[in-house]
Amino acid sequence: MLDTLDVREPSFSRRTFLKATAAVGGGLIIGWIPEAGADQASLFAPNAFIRIDPAGKVTVVSPAIEMGQGTYTSLPMLVAEELDIDLANVTVDHAPPDAKHYGNPLVFGVQMTGGSTSVRAFFLPLRQAGAAARQMLIQAAAASLKVEAASLSSEPGFVVHAASGRRVAYGDLVDAAAKLPVPADVKLKDPSQFRIIGTPAKRLDVSGKVDGTATYGIDTKLPGMKIATVAASPVFGGKVKGFDEAAALKVPGVHQVAKIDNAVAVFADHYWAAKTGLEAAAVEFDDGPHAKLTTADIVADMAKAAEKDGAVARKDGDAAGAFAKAVIKVEATYEAPFLAHATMEPINCTVHATADGCDVWVGTQVPAIAQTVVAKTLNLPLEKVRIHNHLLGGGFGRRLEVDFIEQAAQFAAQAKFPIKVVWSREEDIQHDMYRPYYYDRLSAGLDDQGLPVSWQHRIVGSSIIARYFNIELKDGIDVDAVDGAIELPYAIPNVLVEYVRHEPPGIPTAFWRGVGPTHNIYVIESFIDELAAKAGKDPVEYRRALLQKNPRALGVLDKVAEMSKWGTSLGPRKGRGVSVQFAFGSYFAEVAEVTVSDKGVVHVDKVYAAVDCGVVVNPDTVVAQVESGIIFGITAVLHGEITLKDGRVEQSNFHDYEMLRIDQAPEIEVAIIKSSEAPGGIGEPGTSALTPAVLNAVHTATGVRLRKTPIKSADLAVSKKE
Repeated sequence: MLDTLDVREPSFSRRTFLKATAAVGGGLIIGWIPEAGADQASLFAPNAFIRIDPAGKVTVVSPAIEMGQGTYTSLPMLVAEELDIDLANVTVDHAPPDAKHYGNPLVFGVQMTGGSTSVRAFFLPLRQAGAAARQMLIQAAAASLKVEAASLSSEPGFVVHAASGRRVAYGDLVDAAAKLPVPADVKLKDPSQFRIIGTPAKRLDVSGKVDGTATYGIDTKLPGMKIATVAASPVFGGKVKGFDEAAALKVPGVHQVAKIDNAVAVFADHYWAAKTGLEAAAVEFDDGPHAKLTTADIVADMAKAAEKDGAVARKDGDAAGAFAKAVIKVEATYEAPFLAHATMEPINCTVHATADGCDVWVGTQVPAIAQTVVAKTLNLPLEKVRIHNHLLGGGFGRRLEVDFIEQAAQFAAQAKFPIKVVWSREEDIQHDMYRPYYYDRLSAGLDDQGLPVSWQHRIVGSSIIARYFNIELKDGIDVDAVDGAIELPYAIPNVLVEYVRHEPPGIPTAFWRGVGPTHNIYVIESFIDELAAKAGKDPVEYRRALLQKNPRALGVLDKVAEMSKWGTSLGPRKGRGVSVQFAFGSYFAEVAEVTVSDKGVVHVDKVYAAVDCGVVVNPDTVVAQVESGIIFGITAVLHGEITLKDGRVEQSNFHDYEMLRIDQAPEIEVAIIKSSEAPGGIGEPGTSALTPAVLNAVHTATGVRLRKTPIKSADLAVSKKE
């Protein structure tokens, strides 16, 4: 169900937004600088985001890359609204590597697509860019028509002089507008005037994906290009010991074999020849120091680390003292496994390195970082590296990393031709950079009414932030690892949240869709259900009692309870579970309905989601992202787990790292709550809210409380004695 939207003026000012973005990485430096090298005689490019040619064609340069989440529609909608053009007349271009103009002000100014920040970061800058361009076109029309600018208005693609009935097309004004100064201050539309923002717009990128004209990195074709595939050390930290180059070169179509420290690649006319040649090469590795590492070793070390005090991420009152005096004490330990990204488009990167520079064709969430790493790898000036970005066939955080781009550049330096490096699915899953393993200890003290007076949460896991941004953690806190835990939506007087950084030996960890909240919301909302059960109260009513001072969280909870007909019976071995969260600037509540077979197999029958993400740009995108996030989350809670034995990742392809099949997919119902608050993120929250809703539903259906994912059927099977 999709509620009617009431999109009013957001309850935050441009001044507030400017202060906030400046504090986190450079403010609006991206919004007001003309496109470098633009031909001002034939192209109107008033800022880094907009180009209008004499034919009236409007191109929006998107600061965020499209990886299926709808940014190539929602972000142009912001420009189209203020510029006053029809969305159907917009063309979208990828932004070039340029953090100065396209840096994400919510992520330290890094040119990055991720963290559900695209609309949040660029909601005002893109509207301001569109409004500035419109104002300049009106000024140019005023000079041309010899009238006051105040007497002019606009309609899609035209400046209009109502008094005389004259209209001038935007394309006819580009030469004159290009000569005008860019206004330093512009007036944005009142939300009551919106005709695009808040409407269900059709995706601009769909037609190309349907008819096959859309291009991804893996579609790159160059004259003389060879296809390469790679075998890296199966143990992280291992090195190449030897290989049979002669055997590989005997394979028809193979042209070259190349080696770097930890991997071997074969270059061939086509992928099958490269794969066959790589097998013939029979690469041997020195496994290095992690040859005996197992998942059990990692978990045992984390359990020990969890016994130590951590860095304090939040401290309200005296949680330990209140716990000691509590009427009821509840303690639990939760675990969340390593997870792979398994994007549908396998990892790939095409590189042509010459003495004069380097061209790279790739789908990346971080084009400026990709440019920097290639320049460093090949010892080139930055301007000699040209990144040709593409649509992403799945990102989920994997393409925030540049390990595969650096590897491709290392191999390209040895090649005599352009090479397209394509990883096999096995290489992809066994050499991913994984969502961290987390080990969490929680305790709560309840009063005589069963409500929590003490909450203690100790999070143990690796620090992605410290590695990714190459920084020292402020006060020992990884802001991603505690995200969703320190913003606890419930009114609890005494709260202590700690973080213990613990790096698994040799295992690279990275952002994964839903990032920190994917484990924190799972842990918190599962534990809240435990407290409700201990207090003998209904899980929804228990949460309601704790959310009386949080109206937006209470609003989504009430809505999802209504949608799901909470409290009605579903039958034997069936159950409902609920979760509530505040993360990524959005409020979510989900209810999952499950059926558990006698063999312990869980089927998620239906998921209800209520969303308050502030001002909505495209409601169709919101619904689609919630649905896809839920599917991604179900995949993880039912199947997702990366394990290690003898230093090697045991999973290798979709037979043992399973994806949700279409016959396993639930019915999904989404409601969007009307809101005039600042836009929140939408790409990640559906995933992070899902796991506890399913686990809580499983408990309702079976009475079994699961504190570790993925769900194991053996834990839920009905014994013969039963």
